[in-house]
Amino acid sequence: MRRALLAGAAALSLWGTGAGATAVTPLTLAQQAQKAEVIVRATLGTPTTAKEGDVTYTVYPLSVTETIAGDAASLPQHMGKPALFFLQGVQDLPALSGGQEVFALLYARKADSPLVGFNQGLYPVVNGAVSVSPAGSAATGAGSATGTEVAAPSGAATAPATGTTITTPTALRDAIRAARENR
Repeated sequence: MRRALLAGAAALSLWGTGAGATAVTPLTLAQQAQKAEVIVRATLGTPTTAKEGDVTYTVYPLSVTETIAGDAASLPQHMGKPALFFLQGVQDLPALSGGQEVFALLYARKADSPLVGFNQGLYPVVNGAVSVSPAGSAATGAGSATGTEVAAPSGAATAPATGTTITTPTALRDAIRAARENR
């Protein structure tokens, strides 16, 4: 019993210092869609910082252009708008910028990252097409869901039924809706 308590205390100590790495299990697009509480197509606003007690977040206000699933109003709010809250100091968060258009598969609460699968549920739209390169680092798998059980190295989303690469917003929306219907 004492050994288990000491091991737990050591783990908490490492977690508190940020010394540990986050282990991420790759999720398929269908798994991401099923786990997501809210799915939106939105444009990210200029990031700001918000502090709640001892916790500091980087906050991206969202201009939601389409709600695919859930209720965007249930997302954490910042200055009267739905927003993404990323815990500052967490490693491997995606590289985001204001003005970026994205499909975001989200949890409806504040966490280290609001993106399903710790940053996997983010699909940038670049020049009218779903980007095939991840929005985050390759280590996080942001935007790297596939229709199989492993993440595609290119970061492309693939349609679960056909295995074809998704490059259009309409195809991504349709694949997400189809996956949620199969819940």
